[in-house]
Amino acid sequence: MPSFTLSSRFTAARWIFTRALGVVFFCAFASLGVQIRGLAGTHGIVPASEFLDNAWNQLGVGALWRFPTLCWLNAGDTMLVGICLAGVAISLVMICGILPGLCALLLWGLYLSLCWVAMPFTLFQWDTLLLETALPAAMLLPWQFRPQWNRWRSAQQAALWVLWWLLFRLMFESGAVKLSSNDDAWWNLTALHYHFETQPLPLWTAWYAAQLPDWMLRVAVFIMFLIELIAPVLIFAPRRWRHGGAWALIALQIGILTTGNFAFFNWLTIALCLLLFDDGAWLRRLRERLQSASATVQTWTPLAQWLTAPVLALIVLLTVEPLLSPIGLAPDWPTPLAKLNQFFEPLLSFNGYGLFRVMTTSRHEIFVEGSDDGVNWKPYEFRWKPGDLNERPGLVAPHQPRLDWQMWFAALSSVGHEPWFVHFMVRLLEGSPEVLDLLRTNPFPDHPPRFLRAEAYDYHFTRFGDGHPGWWKREPLGLYCPPIMLGPGGEPVLAETGRR
Repeated sequence: MPSFTLSSRFTAARWIFTRALGVVFFCAFASLGVQIRGLAGTHGIVPASEFLDNAWNQLGVGALWRFPTLCWLNAGDTMLVGICLAGVAISLVMICGILPGLCALLLWGLYLSLCWVAMPFTLFQWDTLLLETALPAAMLLPWQFRPQWNRWRSAQQAALWVLWWLLFRLMFESGAVKLSSNDDAWWNLTALHYHFETQPLPLWTAWYAAQLPDWMLRVAVFIMFLIELIAPVLIFAPRRWRHGGAWALIALQIGILTTGNFAFFNWLTIALCLLLFDDGAWLRRLRERLQSASATVQTWTPLAQWLTAPVLALIVLLTVEPLLSPIGLAPDWPTPLAKLNQFFEPLLSFNGYGLFRVMTTSRHEIFVEGSDDGVNWKPYEFRWKPGDLNERPGLVAPHQPRLDWQMWFAALSSVGHEPWFVHFMVRLLEGSPEVLDLLRTNPFPDHPPRFLRAEAYDYHFTRFGDGHPGWWKREPLGLYCPPIMLGPGGEPVLAETGRR
């Protein structure tokens, strides 16, 4: 088993990582907390109570493991908001460096509980990455009220290697899946010709990036591939190479977060990169504060090896398949191993990664409109997704407006493949205050509309000198969802309306 010598310590990195992970969890819980009632509350788009009732009716007691969540105790609004508030409070305790290992484990359990009951608005790759980070972090970080940061136990050493392995998989898969998809936009290096304007929530800086010359955008894609495919290998290289690889990965994340809103994903990835810097890379004042010079490094005892080796072996077994599967190299697993992966799948902590496997080359935006007479229609405005052609794309990360994000995915599909969208329309027809709070404007403040419909538009960034003064230009694509109204039993039914 690997061990650390006194010339290769990561005490400062562990101290800083604790605070960084606490901040990420704080952002994740706070962001979800202000939306959870509208997303999964009793009068939300996909009520958690209805989801759990259906799961129990189909699976019986097996649903308890298939969907592990504290909401089995109670799935009401108070419980959902309470979990978010508990997550915020424990995150603050973790930021203060109190019982960080226990905090990481508690935060993992709380966030897992929310992820299962708020689908499809959760389970983004950064949600599962946060869960997969928190579990080994609970083993890496001290469990004392006043931690001895300079004391390392064998399990904590092993956990550091597990987190390095996680960072390797995350970044290497991100590059490998792009090539294995055989998408022309990646192979001919033209992906950034589309990315800046087609990403879910671009920043205003993305507009300027989209104006760059063709050759610069191609070079940027090539550099991205170098970083995603080579820098991860340097994680396991000697000190200077490892530091160089870490800086390359951090630079890539900074480039992404300065042109797009990807919630807390980039910050969490940077936090993982910080674990690659040993004590010699940090300020002397911090090293002295943590008493790195007198660090205690406990060797592997036979008992520690016996207990830790199976855990490491299990993690490798559960993560090799997610690493190889997205790039088409997954072996034909023996039945016991396949069942092992299936058994632990509900924990959402052994995942495959790879954003933008196939580049989206067009941007469609959905507009929801209401009417009292079926002739005059008024639009609902979303808080963050593109709408007004003259409104500058804004900064929202690390907050994630999950309804706005899901609208981007809905536009890539049809309404028949997005059942949550119909639920959303029904809530608007009912005038649900919790759902309306997710929107910027409500054109029917006194009463819900009688009819609703959704129209789609093709959006593009304007270009220098093309005669369009705003940030966007658009063309109509027609109806995304035909007019609907509530039937006698409160169910959605198609409506015959005029059109204006």
